[in-house]
Amino acid sequence: MSKTTFNYQGTYDDTRMARAITTNRPASVKYSLEIARCIKGKTIQDAQTFLQNIVEEKAFLPLRTYHKKIPHRKGASVFGTKSGRYPWKTCEAWQALLNSVKANADVKGLDTKKLRVVHANATHGFSRIRYQNQGRISNKAKKSKSAHLEVIVREVKA
Repeated sequence: MSKTTFNYQGTYDDTRMARAITTNRPASVKYSLEIARCIKGKTIQDAQTFLQNIVEEKAFLPLRTYHKKIPHRKGASVFGTKSGRYPWKTCEAWQALLNSVKANADVKGLDTKKLRVVHANATHGFSRIRYQNQGRISNKAKKSKSAHLEVIVREVKA
């Protein structure tokens, strides 16, 4: 069964807010939580450029919670830490979700340049087991990660 509800604790104003959710997306939950923490409070354009810089390896995703045995990156610290990685697959999943919420807001008639992320969250999705190729170690099981991603944006007056 798919996830159909949001974890947003505030009151949802249908006239000024838009939301999007994706279920069982093949992305890391740990990196998704770090991305959600970073993009919360940013405008959609800022969040998309932040994710694009990570994909192009111009900037790193700062890992504040899941930072054990993670090397430091050169340059100044971001969000109070220098340890980080470049999870391009997870960033592309979040970029698709931001494009989706932007389209949802456009359909509602909201100004897409004034949208700010008020809620972003990730939870564990359905885990699938796949087996390694034939000719290799037989029956070696690997878990495929998946995550439920959700984002809610609000039109701000600026």
